[in-house]
Amino acid sequence: MTEPDLYEVVNPATEEVITTLELAGPAETDAAVARARAAFDSWRRVAPADRARLLRAFAAAVDADREHLAALEVANAGHTIGNARWEAGNARDVIEYYAAAPERLFGRQIPVAGGIDVTFQEPIGVVGVIVPWNFPMPIAAWALAPALAAGNTVIVKPAELTPLTALRLGELALQAGVPEGVLQVLPGRGPVVGQRFVTHPDVRKVVFTGSTRVGKEIMAGCAAQVKPVTLELGGKSANIVFADADLAKAAATAPYAVFDNAGQDCCARSRILVEASVFEDFLALLEPAVRGVRVGDPNDEKTEMGPLISAAHRARVASYVPDGAAVAFRGSAPEGPGFWYPPTVLAPVAHDDRAFTEEIFGPVVAVVPFRDEEDALRIANATEYGLSGSIWTRDLGRALRVSRGVEAGNLSVNSHSSVRYTTPFGGFKQSGLGRELGPDALDAFTQTKNVFISTEE
Repeated sequence: MTEPDLYEVVNPATEEVITTLELAGPAETDAAVARARAAFDSWRRVAPADRARLLRAFAAAVDADREHLAALEVANAGHTIGNARWEAGNARDVIEYYAAAPERLFGRQIPVAGGIDVTFQEPIGVVGVIVPWNFPMPIAAWALAPALAAGNTVIVKPAELTPLTALRLGELALQAGVPEGVLQVLPGRGPVVGQRFVTHPDVRKVVFTGSTRVGKEIMAGCAAQVKPVTLELGGKSANIVFADADLAKAAATAPYAVFDNAGQDCCARSRILVEASVFEDFLALLEPAVRGVRVGDPNDEKTEMGPLISAAHRARVASYVPDGAAVAFRGSAPEGPGFWYPPTVLAPVAHDDRAFTEEIFGPVVAVVPFRDEEDALRIANATEYGLSGSIWTRDLGRALRVSRGVEAGNLSVNSHSSVRYTTPFGGFKQSGLGRELGPDALDAFTQTKNVFISTEE
């Protein structure tokens, strides 16, 4: 008899074991796919108004459980309590937003000769969702909500490190009346459960958020079955600060654009590009802002940054700041248990430095000067990634020119916003494929059927 694959879930702020889970193997994965496939036949036929009602009930269940969900995220992912509450609210909002979708999956009537031509937006089938460890609760909701709304059934594979909030979302869906088999949460290892999503013929679509390297492997595997994928991958986003910007505000907010969630964010503005004429002024304003970031116990309401997710990840982040690195200044971090790393600013750095070209996924930011708009765009676009970014200027014309010039899917001017559940989110280049959130996400979970009805005798 095969021994169960057990996994200890650890609190990254204390290094204490929270719980031990049994991870699914190939047989359990196939069984989950069979349940999802069986449930799809009935779920797709649920009347749109009834499917909407069930999703509204699911959103209400999440809303009632917000504090519990936030506490799970704090303990399991090391997120600050403020961030975790926002994430639970975001999961609720996303589910509620897509509860309006079942009754609005409109087809079209296309004028043709000799009859009537209509289109239908139909569900794809079983959707396998592979969720990362950095934002496990909202990212799970971003996929499962539109997929369910469109009439698909969903299996969520949370990251091994952070399964607890996804498991709780699965429980809340059942409590809200979502039928058995329609939404399942299956803890397991990527090379086992995630890979089976790719190879199983009854899984008709895969959604993956994670590294570009793994995303390429998933895309290649799905190609063998012409299986559609949505990929949200890495980022190396630029925060471009022009001389005419509100420098005080730009410097005060820059730490939170990269150190939020300890820098474990694909949208992190981990490259700051500053116009040369104000470079030193900006650094002088940035230093107190960085030193002022409160790093500590995620349960403390005043904490602004928690720990990294694991000891292995901390070692990886530290490798980008070797002895002799161009450290301009650092913030502070607790001593003792927990996977802590201080907010760190590197300046100036060479454009070919690893810290400037590779996704660090930690609280390390590199600052470089630029000459003019053309130089800023050259530096910003000299990356294989294109997920997000910020532009700071008081000149509206420049804001529009530079926004059109930066090769990234999500930009904000005089702010660091990347994600709103009502607008599309996704990357250019090797930052991903497809769009999540907003009205665009429904296209990723439906397929168009065209029907011609002859009216000729």
